[in-house]
Amino acid sequence: MDDAKIVDLYWARSERALEETGKKYGSYCRTISYNILADASDAEECVNDTWMKAWNSMPTDRPRRLAPYLGKMTRWLSLSRLREKNSLKRGGGELPLVLDELAEALDSGADTQRELELRELERALRRLIEALGRDERDVFLSRYWYMAPIAEIAEKYGLTESNVKTMLHRTRKKLMKRLKEEGLC
Repeated sequence: MDDAKIVDLYWARSERALEETGKKYGSYCRTISYNILADASDAEECVNDTWMKAWNSMPTDRPRRLAPYLGKMTRWLSLSRLREKNSLKRGGGELPLVLDELAEALDSGADTQRELELRELERALRRLIEALGRDERDVFLSRYWYMAPIAEIAEKYGLTESNVKTMLHRTRKKLMKRLKEEGLC
């Protein structure tokens, strides 16, 4: 079923919307959540929470594309659950490693109250990602959006782990250079 029809089901308050969402995006959302939490039962709970959040938000919000809409919710819920469980201290999941990798390119001392700067940073990241070649973009998003392990990315794209690490390193360097040029880092 296409996204517009699924959204129509949400707007009609049909429980079939949840069923169709699960069929089409269940695996996608579970992968995002599992890569963050490294726990199948917690990931499943976050996916269920995503469906509930989507159900509650649809009467006021009508997304054109469900994948990024649901993916963003799943990430947010999974990261919240990770913070709640204090997993960062225990080193669970890929999140600590992913954040360490990005730390060199992003200003870790940024003042979070300056929302304008954060929005500009987001726009700069979007421009960088859009300017990347397809393979480089796919690898970068696999790592930093889906938080996939290096080995999984290498297997998925037919690369060696060393190639993936090198590609990610070079992309982060491009990111840092672009952010410095734009005065955001």
